[in-house]
This record gives sequence, C-alpha cells and structure tokens, in this order.
Amino acid sequence: MLNILKITSFTQLLHTKNHKICAKVQIMSKKLTKRSEDYSKWYNELVVKADLAENSGVRGCMVIKPYGFGIWEKMQAGLDKMFKETGHENAYFPLFIPKSYLSKEASHVEGFAKECAVVTHYRLKNAEDGSGIIVDPDAKLEEELIVRPTSETIIWDTYRKWIQSYRDLPLLINQWANVVRWEMRTRLFLRTAEFLWQEGHTAHATEKEAIEEAEQMMNVYADFVENHMAVPVIKGTKTESERFAGAIETYCIEALMQDGKALQAGTSHFLGQNFAKAFDVKFATKEGGKEHVWATSWGVSTRLMGALVMTHSDDNGLVIPPKLAPIQVVIVPIYKGIDQLDQISETVNPLVKELRSKGISVKFDNRDTHKPGFKFNEYEMRGVPVRLAIGPRDMVNGTYEVARRDTLQKETVNAEDVVAKIEFLMDDIQKNMYQKALDYRTEHITEVDSYDEFKKVLEEKGGFISAHWDGSKETEERVKEETKATIRCIPIDAKSEEGVCMVTGKPSHKRVLFAKAY
Repeated sequence: MLNILKITSFTQLLHTKNHKICAKVQIMSKKLTKRSEDYSKWYNELVVKADLAENSGVRGCMVIKPYGFGIWEKMQAGLDKMFKETGHENAYFPLFIPKSYLSKEASHVEGFAKECAVVTHYRLKNAEDGSGIIVDPDAKLEEELIVRPTSETIIWDTYRKWIQSYRDLPLLINQWANVVRWEMRTRLFLRTAEFLWQEGHTAHATEKEAIEEAEQMMNVYADFVENHMAVPVIKGTKTESERFAGAIETYCIEALMQDGKALQAGTSHFLGQNFAKAFDVKFATKEGGKEHVWATSWGVSTRLMGALVMTHSDDNGLVIPPKLAPIQVVIVPIYKGIDQLDQISETVNPLVKELRSKGISVKFDNRDTHKPGFKFNEYEMRGVPVRLAIGPRDMVNGTYEVARRDTLQKETVNAEDVVAKIEFLMDDIQKNMYQKALDYRTEHITEVDSYDEFKKVLEEKGGFISAHWDGSKETEERVKEETKATIRCIPIDAKSEEGVCMVTGKPSHKRVLFAKAY
C-alpha cells in the first residue's frame, strides 16, 4: 500500500481509510482457488474474475465480455489472415437449416440428432385468458427448421447452384458464425449450447486435392495455436469412432492442459464425395464427363479460449501471450496529488505514442478511483504481459519499474531503454510461455506396454499415454468405459513399431495417444 497522504481533517482521514479498506476488500475478493486444490473450480472462477465471460439468462449460453471478446477478436484476425493467405474467402450462410436437409446424409444426421435445437412455430400471441404470451398453435411451420449445429447441409445445397464446371473449382469458402449444440452439461468456453466459431467448406475436382486441403488446414491450425497461442499441439488423425459425422478422415490437433487432460483444439475433415452425392453436386470435367466433387470441412471455436486459459494461467490469474493480449503493456502511475499525476502523464504520453506506433497496445491507467495496489492485482488477474510502474522517485531517476506477467519478475529499466526492453519482452514472453507448456507436455507423455501400467499412469500422472492398440472399436470402447480415457489421435509422425495391444495382446503396428479429455 502507498504511504497515507497528509490529512487536513478527520473527515478526509475517514474517507481515505474507507477507500483503502474498500480497495483491499476488492483485491482480496479477486483471490482464486488454487489449481492444486480444485482445478475445475479455479478455471470457473478465473474466467469470471478475469472478466472473460459469464453465464447468461439462457441456460447453457454465455455472455462474452469485452475483455474476453478482445482476445477472441485477435484470434479471429490471426486465423482470418492465414485463411486468406491460403486462398480462402469469407461468406455467410443461414442460421436455420430445413430438417429434410439433415436427413440427406445418414451418418451426419445420426451424429448431430441429439444436439439439435428445433424451430417449430413462427409466431407468438397473447393468451385469451390474459395469462401471458403463448406460442400461436396456428403458426406451425410446414417443415421444422434446425438451428445450425454445423453448416455442411445448407452449404452443400448452395454449392449445387455454384458449381457447374471444373472452372468453378476449387471452391474455398469460410464463414465466421455461431452454432448451437444442445449440451446438457456446460462450462464457459469449453462446452456451451451456443458458441462462436469458423467453419471452412471446400470443393475440389480430385480426391488428392481434397486430402491435401484437409491436411493443409490442420497445419494452419497447428501453426496458429503454437505461434499465436503459445500452446504446443500434436497433429494426428482420429479413429473411426471419433471421426466427424460424415467424414472419411478427421485430422486433429491435440493440446495438453495443466491438469493432465487433453483438449481437442481444432479439426479438419476429408469428406470424400459423401455430401456431394447427398446434394447432387457435380461438375463438368475437362474431358466432358460429369463427376461429383470432393469435399472438406474444418473449424475451430471459442473452445480455444478455454485452452488458452488452462495451458498458461496460474494461481494469480490469467497469463496471456503477447500476440493475443488485448492490452500488451499497462502503465500504472504512483502519485500523491493531481500535480504529480500531471507530471507523470507528461512523461508517459510520448512513450504511449511511441509504443503504439510500433504496433504495441498500451494502456495508461490514470484512474484516480483506484489505488496502485488494486491496479497491480487487477492487471495480474487479467494476464497483461508487461506492467510498467512510475512514481516520483522514478521521475527523478529517469526509470520505470518493469514487471513481466509470465514469471512475475520485476526490474528497474532506464527510460531511454524501456521501449527496447518492451519489444524484447513481447518476443521473449511469447517464447517462454510456449517452452514452458512444451516442457510440461514432454514430461507428461508416457509410454506403457501393459493395461495395468496404463491405468496406474492415468490415475497417478495423467497426460498423454502412448500405447499399442489392436485397432478394434471394441477395445477402444472398453478402455473408455473402464477408465474414461479415449484415443485422442493417431499421431501423424508416429513411426511403425511392431507390438501387441496393451489390452488384448493382439498385434499392433504403431502406438496411439490416449488421455482423459475435455
């Protein structure tokens, strides 16, 4: 706490003490449950206290607050740039999908049927007995509409009109949208009934081109998650049981959270000709024939926000990589009286302008309604990568106190060196966060050869477990039922290795990665 200012009256003294007490209470209320005590409770508290999101009046749906949305906007911007660099364009398709569309691709409807929200009527009216508003029974839709759980069906119905010839291919479209999957057990960002995402849908003339597209987008996702989010991922393919409904192959990136559970961070699907055949999307070939196109779809969602929180944050609050931080640098003045604040402002304003000219987002927090101690705690909770503090002594010495959020280290830096220091920290914090997460993941990939060893590691250590599997759905389901662990992926870079399934003893040709997951 700062030294108490000189007080000229009892009333001023009382006001000052009350203000300090209120600020202290606010700071204390920001304390989180420790991760070691209850990881789930820690996560739920942090999302709310860091002002990322909150539950809404609609069951299972969330309100993303400005600070949380600021992070999502940076994610959008980074991904959107990467999509466009690989030739994709943005479009928008309807929120509502006719029920008959879903029934055209059997495995697709089976995969989503239990999660669909259905619109049956189009009008309300006042009840005749004055009891309130009711659904007008005379306003029943001829065909029910599904609130999109994903857009393959409405998009492929549209593509039938857009694609006539090989000249129309490839068709590379992405849309930023919201979708609804009626989840019964929800958690902010990780699993909500409505969430934000992007979904790419592409059409190609050949199978080879479509597979290359699906693999390319998996690599784009991995690039973004590792280099923007500082989250290491493992690239792989899903087992048949875990594939997207209607896909021939699902490519994925899997991340590991601090509690040893995996999180699917993105998927890309090779759909073959399934949807093209279901919606009769054909093209005239160069040779004059007619063929169905080959398709992909791919997407990531606000689930990435949950991955960001759970990979990096600590018992003090969020830790955000500089590339995604809405505020990369915050400057907190320490002063006594308005004159000192004015002097500090004159010193800080040129620095703010210089940092912004270099593309660094900076906030000078000159609010006089909160004490520096409160502000320090607030920005620590919100994960701002770099904090500068400047007071009267710093003004005399020509220095700033510079604190980095990832390590909580502080140092005094000369004013003429502070811009270079901040530029260094933007890069160094990003690298350090990635390396810390990578080291954790490396320490939590364990090879096992027996089912007993598998269960022991799963219970005592967690993380990814590399084990042989006989390739059968029955064995996969047995492991899931008995341990709650699933096969997260068959790693792309997995080498052929002769062995036997840890459960059945049957032959196996490579290891797969198991884990408990979100």
